[in-house]
Amino acid sequence: MVLVGPSGSGKTTMIKMINRLLEPTDGNIYMDGKRIKDYDERELRLSTGYVLQAIALFPNLTVAENIALIPEMKGWSKEQIASKTEELLDKVGLPAAEYAKRMPSELSGGEQQRIGIVRAIIGEPKILLMDEPFSALDAISRKQLQALTKELHKEFGMTTIFVTHDTDEALKLGDRIAVLQKGEIVQVADSRTILAQPANDFVADLFGGAHHV
Repeated sequence: MVLVGPSGSGKTTMIKMINRLLEPTDGNIYMDGKRIKDYDERELRLSTGYVLQAIALFPNLTVAENIALIPEMKGWSKEQIASKTEELLDKVGLPAAEYAKRMPSELSGGEQQRIGIVRAIIGEPKILLMDEPFSALDAISRKQLQALTKELHKEFGMTTIFVTHDTDEALKLGDRIAVLQKGEIVQVADSRTILAQPANDFVADLFGGAHHV
């Protein structure tokens, strides 16, 4: 699911409510049929992967140590952590033998964000939240990471909510797209429907009509 809309439309607010960084003033959000406010906050956040636009690796920890944080909190053995870290680093194109002991300062922006993705998914979360994770990257890195995100989603099948203001990115990544306007969801549909049957003039203008066809 991709949340798309202009700045100030409520995308980041919505994603923060899912893992209770913000509390909704009204209504409920459910995960696995259970209201998120009924989850223990620690349990909820350990069940949620989070990838931010600001690459939030701890600068004093190696790549492997950054990745190990959530598995350690979940009580995984060192052997489990090492094995899964190696597997996932290989999947994102950063071989563990070469990258595991590097410091974040030794990585490019694209490499750091790949590590951020590995850190978010290694704990096998029920849901993965991605808040404009590629918007600060160069065009080549962005395209590569978009493709990687689709591959990982297909392989692991975890529910993913991806925030963007870029309609091309939304169309490329979204199985379903939710369009936000001034804090309200004005349309939820697949990309074909969004383009062919926009719910209102705002959606039509946002996606540029025939420009995407």
